[in-house]
Amino acid sequence: MQKEAPPLLRFIRFTHLLLHVISGLLQSIVYPYVPLHIQRYMMQHWAAGLLTILNIKLRCYGKLPSLEVPRVLLAANHVSWLDVCVLMAACPTRFVAKAEIGRWPILGILCRNTNTLFIERSKRSDTIRINQQIGDVLKASERVTVFPEGTTTNGKQLNHFHASLLQPAVTANALLYPVAICYRNVTGTICEEAAYIDSSLIVSLQNILRQASITVELTFTEPIQCGVRNRRELARLAEKAIADTLSLPIPHKQSEKLPDLPIG
Repeated sequence: MQKEAPPLLRFIRFTHLLLHVISGLLQSIVYPYVPLHIQRYMMQHWAAGLLTILNIKLRCYGKLPSLEVPRVLLAANHVSWLDVCVLMAACPTRFVAKAEIGRWPILGILCRNTNTLFIERSKRSDTIRINQQIGDVLKASERVTVFPEGTTTNGKQLNHFHASLLQPAVTANALLYPVAICYRNVTGTICEEAAYIDSSLIVSLQNILRQASITVELTFTEPIQCGVRNRRELARLAEKAIADTLSLPIPHKQSEKLPDLPIG
C-alpha cells in the first residue's frame, strides 16, 4: 500500500504553498516590465520552489532546447495543472491555455501577468487569432508550449493530438520539441493522484498533498524541423514520439483521413 504524507506535514506544505503563491502574485506585478532573461529566471525559480514545497522531484531526460535556438514550439502530453509548473522549472516558456483558466481566482491572475496566451476552445474561429499570437511570440525568439490533446488524461493513455495549434511552427519554420510528461509515486508506478480530471483545483491539490513524494519525468525527444512538413504530419510525429517514450498506444481518430498522416 502506498504511503501517504502525515496530516501535519500536509498542513506545513499547504502553509508554505500559500506564502509561495502570494510571493508569486507580487512578483507577477513587475514580471511584464522586466527583460526576457529576468522573466525566465523569475519563472524558473518560482516554479522550482513550488515543486520543492510539494516534494515533487523533477528528472529531465534528453536535450533541452538551448537559448541560441531562435524559434521553439514545445508540444507535450497533458496530465495535470502541474504540467505548467514542471515545464517552467525545466525550460521557461509561454503557454497556450483555455480561456477559463484566465478567469480563475489567483491562478488566473498569475497566468495573465506572465503573458499566457488564452484560447476560447468553444470558438473554432479563435484558432486564427491564437495562431497569430503564437507566430508573433516565435518571431520574437520566445518559446511557446501547447498541449495538443486539448484536455488532460490520467497518465496511462494518450488522447488524439490535434494539429491546429501547430501551424505557427510550420509558418515560422520553428523547431518542434515533443515532450513526454510522466508522474510516478514512491512505488514507481503511475501517480494518478497527480492527474487533474473531473475535479476542482482544491480536490486536486489535496490529492497531491497526500503523497509522500512524487517524481515527474520530463523527456525531451529529438526536435523536428517544421518548415518541411505540414501541421498534421507534425501532430502525428509528436504523438508517436511521446507515445513511444511513455510506452503507450498511439490514439486513432476515425475522422482523420489517410492523406493527413505522415509518410513512413
